[in-house]
This record gives sequence, structure tokens and C-alpha cells, in this order.
Amino acid sequence: MSDHSHELTPPAAEKYDIKRAGGLPKLFLALGAIGVVGSVITCIISKEQFAHSWLFACFYFFTLCVGSLFWTCLHHATDAEWSVVVRRQMENVAKLLPISVALFLPIFLFRHELWAWWGIAHGADPVLDGKRGYLNPTFFTIRYLAYFFLLWWVSASLYKRSTAQDGDGEAKHTLIMRKFGIGGIPALALCITFAAVDYLMGLDYHWFSTMWGVYLFAGAAGSSMALLVLIITALKHQGYLSVVNDEHFHIMGKFLLTFTIFWAYIGFDQYMLIWYANIPEETIYFRLRNTETWWYFSQALVVCRFFLPFPVLLFQYTKMSKKWNILKWVAIWILGMQFLDIYVIVLPALHRTGFSPVGFISDLAAFVGVGGILGWFFFQNIVKSYLFPTRDPRLLLSLKLTN
Repeated sequence: MSDHSHELTPPAAEKYDIKRAGGLPKLFLALGAIGVVGSVITCIISKEQFAHSWLFACFYFFTLCVGSLFWTCLHHATDAEWSVVVRRQMENVAKLLPISVALFLPIFLFRHELWAWWGIAHGADPVLDGKRGYLNPTFFTIRYLAYFFLLWWVSASLYKRSTAQDGDGEAKHTLIMRKFGIGGIPALALCITFAAVDYLMGLDYHWFSTMWGVYLFAGAAGSSMALLVLIITALKHQGYLSVVNDEHFHIMGKFLLTFTIFWAYIGFDQYMLIWYANIPEETIYFRLRNTETWWYFSQALVVCRFFLPFPVLLFQYTKMSKKWNILKWVAIWILGMQFLDIYVIVLPALHRTGFSPVGFISDLAAFVGVGGILGWFFFQNIVKSYLFPTRDPRLLLSLKLTN
């Protein structure tokens, strides 16, 4: 809630000076180039390894971008006050969505190495024949284009209206963004659900789970909020965003706690229902990831994604502590666990006999390549607008936030 008891002077607008970043943008670009070169070498050695590594990296960063768009849409749909001062950074990350989706394109060149259903003839597999209406090259391509244009339209429209309001202060922008926020939530829910089915569940077209989309959404929402915490913390460390106070960090910490619990709840429900039904087409996913060395990764995911951050985030002190900056370290931890989550989803489909240390080098190269490219584009975005919406009608209420 916000305290309406006294008035505040509107804060001065802040623009990011790229010189304050030092060599960080160039470092991201260099890492991106090194990662791409490493991935090209991987592709020459093993097309199958490259396809899986690149899919892992692309989907990881896609979840961060689509999660940021979710928080932006939620802000507008609920007419939230608290998030006004941090919203611009949500928008800057969400603006990367078209690039993150476009980075999936190299995978299409090696689709046969990634998704077995592409190369199976009609009549060869009755299970696949029953899914041909959905799993066919034409419809698959149409869905990819739909993800690209729909996510680009929503994210670009929200960013355009938000920055336009910085200039003219018109309330009409708020009303239009509210409409985009309300419509954008179901739109991005459909995109992340069907993208998860297409690119991840499609790794084993026999397997299915009706909870798959919401499971990926839970991870995306939690990890993107963790990324927001780190961006805001870094900007404050450089002397920006004095408008963000402990109350804002407290709310971001509460959302981290919320989606830590929600991720565990959905993950357990999915596992429990599949275990109880004991249908071979469903259990294959967990049987693969609970054997060989993948068992250790799966157990680590359960313990480290929920049981470790949960008690830390329960306390108000840990979410507001300036001395130890505990929330920053929890955010880094959650982003690491999102890495592990997507890794355990993708790579066992290739290395069925267990974790491959050699293959992990290729996975890291793809991760660095995709992350470096998106990181460089983020710095191009951040200098183009103010660091927070300067003329949003709810700005002063956000400054007086108490919770």
C-alpha cells in the first residue's frame, strides 16, 4: 500500500550514462562473440550437441524475458503503485523478447537432431500419428512466428507508451497500457505454454504433462524477478534510482518468496500426479532424470530451488537488509537454480546415460554466447530512456510506499 498522508516533490529524471558501465557492454559483446564461435566449433564436431546446447541457452534467457513482460503486464493490469519506480527495467528486459525468440532460429537448421518427430514418416509411429495435427512442420513454423510477433507487439507497445508518457505526461498512455496489460497476460501465457510444449516437451514427443506450461511459467516469473532485483541493486550501487527504497526491495523479496513456493507446489503436483497414475508415456520423463548421474542433479534442484531459499526469504530482515544485501545473493542463487532447472529439462534428452562433462563445455559456450548478445542489447536499451517513468500518475504514490 502507499502512504497518502503527505506530498512529495516529483524526483528529477535520471538517464544512464553508459560511461558508468565501464567496459561491461564491450565485455558482454566479447563474451557473446566467444560463445558463438565456441558454438560454431561445437556444431562442426556434433550437430546434435550444438542443437541441445543452443536450445538450453535460448530457452533459459527466453524465460527471463517473458517473465519480465509478465511483471510489466501485471503492473498495468492491476494498476499497481509500488512497481512504478522499477518498471522501466522490467520493460528494458522485456524489450529483448524479439531478439531472444530470433536466437532460436539456428536450431531450425538442426531440427532433425533435436526433435525426432520431424524425421518420422506417417504410419511409422501410431502415437505420433495421433499428434500430427499439432506436430507438423507447417503448424510448428506458424506457432514460432506467432510467438515472435505477439510478444514483440505487446512488449514494444508497452515500452513505446511508457516512454512517450515521459515526454507528454498524458494519462491516455496509462489507460492504453492497462488494456495491453490485461490482454498481454493471457497472450504471454499462451506463448510460454506452447513454446514449452514445442521446444522442450517435443524433445520426447511420447511424453506429455498438462502442468508443463504453468511449471515453466513459475520458474520464469521467479527468475525474472530475481534478475530485476540484481539490475536495481547494480543501478543503486552506481548512484542511480534513489527513488527505490527498502520497501520496494521488501515487495520484490516477497514476490521471490511467492514464486519459490509456487514453483515447488507445481513441481510437486506434477511429479505426484505422474507417479500416482504410473502411465508409461508420462513416467518416462522422470525415469530418465532420476537415473544415472542425472539423479543428483534432480535432487539438487529440489533442495536448492526450494528448501534453501525458502527459510531465508521468510524473514523481513533478509529482504530489507542493507548491511549484508542478502536479497541480492538470494536472487543470484535463484537465477542459478533456473539454470539448473532448464539444464535438467533439456540435456538428459541427449545424454541419456548421464551428465557429460565434455558436453557441458558446449553448453556453457552457448549460454555465454546467447547471454552475451542479450546483455549487450540490454545496455543499448537502458541508455535510450529514463531509468524510471518520470511522469507516471502513480509515481508519487510509489515513492510513499509502505508495506
